[in-house]
Amino acid sequence: MNIGEIARRAGVSRSTVSYVLSGKRAVSATTRQRIQAVIDELGYRPNASARALKEGRTRTLGLVIPPASQRLTDMQLGFVASVVEAAARHDLDVLLSPSGGDHDRSFERIVTGRRVDGVVLMEIRLTDDRVTRLATAGVPFVTIGRTAEPHGMSWIDVDYAALISRCVHHLADLGHRQVALVNRSAELVAAGYGPSHRALAGFRAAVDERDLTGVDVCCGDDTASGEACVTQLLATHPQVTAVATINEAALPGIRRALDAAGLSVPGDFSVTGVAAQHWAEDFHPPLTAADVPMRQMGAEAVTLLLELIAAPGGTPRHRLYAPPISLRSSTGPRTR
Repeated sequence: MNIGEIARRAGVSRSTVSYVLSGKRAVSATTRQRIQAVIDELGYRPNASARALKEGRTRTLGLVIPPASQRLTDMQLGFVASVVEAAARHDLDVLLSPSGGDHDRSFERIVTGRRVDGVVLMEIRLTDDRVTRLATAGVPFVTIGRTAEPHGMSWIDVDYAALISRCVHHLADLGHRQVALVNRSAELVAAGYGPSHRALAGFRAAVDERDLTGVDVCCGDDTASGEACVTQLLATHPQVTAVATINEAALPGIRRALDAAGLSVPGDFSVTGVAAQHWAEDFHPPLTAADVPMRQMGAEAVTLLLELIAAPGGTPRHRLYAPPISLRSSTGPRTR
């Protein structure tokens, strides 16, 4: 069914039907009601492509993700799902585009190809050329994460520095004097990955404030790396009685290493950190952690982006999430 058929049945011109659909020109109430009655009778819905063309928009958002060669963590996948779901609620499509490595051309097509109305950019580095490129090109964008100098851009982020600091203070209150931070991979830290650097800063500040002995180690985003990392940590720093982590993908491996060493949780060793809620609840025993609200963050990123698309040049907005530490069963008083 098309506009021509609606016009024929309503006894009006195609342009009059178009004005009713677009609202670009006033149409008498009687004529509008007659056209709307035909539309309702036929169950007509405007073609999305035609509607987008009239609006001068693609009705598509770009979501820039890490390279496809890398396995996305559950938290990253959670952000992807939340952005897609939020966009769908606004009747928008999402175009996924990897960046980094050999994917620069894919990102450049997002920037220059007029394929999207705006971009959500994930996995932000303290100095991020992609942010600069989007800003220079005038493409509306929102970042999940933030650069070292995020002024003038819209972003949402987790306050990793404050949350890891809270974890350390919690461990110190329980009597732990030697604690460790299990960070993300050495490659991410070297690349300036924001959460890793902010978590380390929060860890060191809290360790100094509580006069603790602190050890920080890097760890890959998988079970095997988590096991190897903590096995090595226990061998080189046997005095450590607790860890805090932002590496949720390493949690099963951390648990394996502690089991292999004969250390009970939390009787002999405490574990805490920042993680998605399901990771925390699936840990054995359930993990004392700050639960990252991925669904809420993805939805807010889309909301901020739609504001920028609707009002180019508007005032950038941001939101820094600092969820409370959920006290579960993985932390306890120092006993050894």
